[in-house]
Amino acid sequence: MSRYLGSACKLCRREKEKLFLKGERCFTNCALDKKRGKNGPGQHGAAKSKMSDYAKHLREKQKARRIYGLTEEQFRHYYEVAEKKKGSTGDNLLILLELRLDNVVYRLGLASSKKQARQVVNHGNVLVNDKKVDVPRYQLKAGDVVTVPEKYKENAVIKKLIEKTSTNVPSWLSFDKNKVAGTIVSEPTAAETSHPIDSQLIVEYYSK
Repeated sequence: MSRYLGSACKLCRREKEKLFLKGERCFTNCALDKKRGKNGPGQHGAAKSKMSDYAKHLREKQKARRIYGLTEEQFRHYYEVAEKKKGSTGDNLLILLELRLDNVVYRLGLASSKKQARQVVNHGNVLVNDKKVDVPRYQLKAGDVVTVPEKYKENAVIKKLIEKTSTNVPSWLSFDKNKVAGTIVSEPTAAETSHPIDSQLIVEYYSK
């Protein structure tokens, strides 16, 4: 399945906000912090125009899709699943996205970005309830325990990340630094996403 391979900075410039797609580099070397980055990408990036309602809906959907690193087909699938569940479709959508394995690995601090988290999972360096899972879209639930193989705990990169992770873990997760194990304490709420997203705009986009 196709995946975006271009510049991550272009995506942030298009949405006119930091999406933190490159981990720590977004804090130290972000295009949005430079004069050129104030404009959108492309030759018409500097042009200013009033956004229509449709454009606002589209931009919020695109922002969410890019934050979680999904194709349009994948994102639409999550929306359709969320629509069939009880409760608010928008809230259901954000909860489903937050409970993806690659996102949880990122939220636990075992990767510096969601892109790196997908690589960690794809390479078989994540265990769920002591079983190897190498599918980034794997859906977690309350009570699941996410850890890494013993040999991976000695990796220099993971050791550096673990030193920072204890203060950044959200309330719906718990992390045991000594065991390098994270537990899904409960389902997250829509307000506990890794980045502010107005899910109602996304619902309105797909409802048209």
